[in-house]
Amino acid sequence: MKIEHVELHHISQRLVHPFRTSFGTQIERSCILVAVYSDGLVGWGECTASHDPGYSYETITTAWHILSEFLVPQILGQEITSPADVPPRYDKVRGHPMAKASLENAIWDLLAKAQGVSLSEMLGGVRDRIEVGVSIGIQPTLEGLLQRVGQFVDKGYGRIKMKIEPGWEIEPLSAVRELHPTIKLMADANSAFTLEYAPLFQQMDPLNLLMIEQPLHHDDIFDHAKLQAQVNTPICLDESIHTPNHARWAIEMKACRIINMKVARVGGIGSAVAIHDMCQEAGIPMWHGGMLETGVGRATNLHLSTLPNFTLPADISATERYYTEDIAEPSFHLNVEDSTITVPTGPGIGVEVQMDRVKKYRVQHEVFDTPG
Repeated sequence: MKIEHVELHHISQRLVHPFRTSFGTQIERSCILVAVYSDGLVGWGECTASHDPGYSYETITTAWHILSEFLVPQILGQEITSPADVPPRYDKVRGHPMAKASLENAIWDLLAKAQGVSLSEMLGGVRDRIEVGVSIGIQPTLEGLLQRVGQFVDKGYGRIKMKIEPGWEIEPLSAVRELHPTIKLMADANSAFTLEYAPLFQQMDPLNLLMIEQPLHHDDIFDHAKLQAQVNTPICLDESIHTPNHARWAIEMKACRIINMKVARVGGIGSAVAIHDMCQEAGIPMWHGGMLETGVGRATNLHLSTLPNFTLPADISATERYYTEDIAEPSFHLNVEDSTITVPTGPGIGVEVQMDRVKKYRVQHEVFDTPG
């Protein structure tokens, strides 16, 4: 397929509820939607970089620059027959995985639509429902936390992930565990701690947590290996895993027992599949994280989660968890009987972007046409 036309849409939407992590509090959520056109079809991808370089050094501004000046020109007017054709075109661009992922994922969607199959079919997925949980930000009070957890348990979510930071860890985790003794419970530190906190993490062992996600520095693997040797609770790596090599190093060093997947963090679906296969061979279970995606990114995450080694509940909540109005239809709803979300079955990612809504929330727009 010849890539004829590309559009970038920077949109900004208000979240239903403020989302606080150790990085700060998020009220508005921005992203870049990437649309790639060929043969009357359009493929969509989502760049999850935010305004601030907290979770990642990438921001909306840097991603727009990298996409418009370096990545889009490498595929515009080119014949693309396979998603594998895309990453080699980025060889001269170091880093910037979120920008790269948005364009590559749009082409996966485009090629799946051209074949008349869903993205999960194209990937070789094995399930049509994904077990999911909900991620709860740091709350102003313990009472407020327990109330918020209770709301999501009542809605049918079977796994609760709590954000933690120094000073907000043992007490809130213990309180939730006492109130919900059998629920799947995990803690996400977002790199807020150091190895000196090992005794604190040892105190979490009796809480029967599903995992402790990314407790130490965002690019560390070495100290995580030291910490994992000192605690019984599985350590899960997130921010530390940017490439298949990072996953390999973590596995060989026994730095974790679980790996979280964020397709944007690793540069696209191709790298995500490589990491999945490596973890499956090593016996390291995976689950899919979330970055407050719109329906475009959420659908992509669901399709990727159909691969066999994604065996733990994903951070892919129902649409209403984050947005009163999404930019894609159909929206996603929780199957309360088993805490799952159904994978779309239409061609590609299986959702239709609503351009009137994109324009409603759009703050920047750029069009790229084939030269000549």
